Amino acid sequence: MNEALSKVLKRLHYPLEVMLTCVRWYVAYPLSLRHIEEMMRERGVFVDHTTIHRWSIKILPVLAAAFRRRKRPVGNSWRMDETYVLVGGQWKYLYRAVDRDGATVDFLFTARRDLTAARRFLERAIGRHGLPDKITIDKSGANTAAIHAIQADTGALIELRQVKYLNNVVEQDHRAIKRIIRPMLGFQTFRCARILLSGIETVHMIKKGPFDCPDGQVASAADQFYSLAA
Repeated sequence: MNEALSKVLKRLHYPLEVMLTCVRWYVAYPLSLRHIEEMMRERGVFVDHTTIHRWSIKILPVLAAAFRRRKRPVGNSWRMDETYVLVGGQWKYLYRAVDRDGATVDFLFTARRDLTAARRFLERAIGRHGLPDKITIDKSGANTAAIHAIQADTGALIELRQVKYLNNVVEQDHRAIKRIIRPMLGFQTFRCARILLSGIETVHMIKKGPFDCPDGQVASAADQFYSLAA
């Protein structure tokens, strides 16, 4: 177990494989916490759904950070868009970008959809992956202004495209995230939403393949997720 994970699990007394299995099921499949509680009971493991939620909040940030250190580079042509997520009865926004092959560039969960949020997302993505050659967006004025601001600050010649059919890649990719969120029936707090979305995105990226396995090994998506704890 990696050191960061051992610290957050110090007072949790279930076997690690049970905790990781529950957490992975929650962010990998469209299941509610009560579904997972019932599935574990059928396997002879009695754990309350609130405990599974607590495990998820503690474990997922550590695994997401471990994944980022092993994430493969992405292409230089990005598709950027944002989608709605319900938190405490209010709409919040998940900014996302993928490259032209569908690999996730980055994501950012924000309280608002405006120039500040769009620019923050772009700066973080660029900080992790470098400047892209092209960015495709919809007609969003905030996203357009954010890209122009990045161009002005860096002097980079980033080609800005506003062609809807080219942005279908990221719009379709939103659906995979929404499919997992739907059984959760909305999040109660922004913090929980941010952590769980990072876990959902991590599993989604693993399924798409941008993960460096040691020595060129091939592993299932489940085994790759569990390896993040090592």
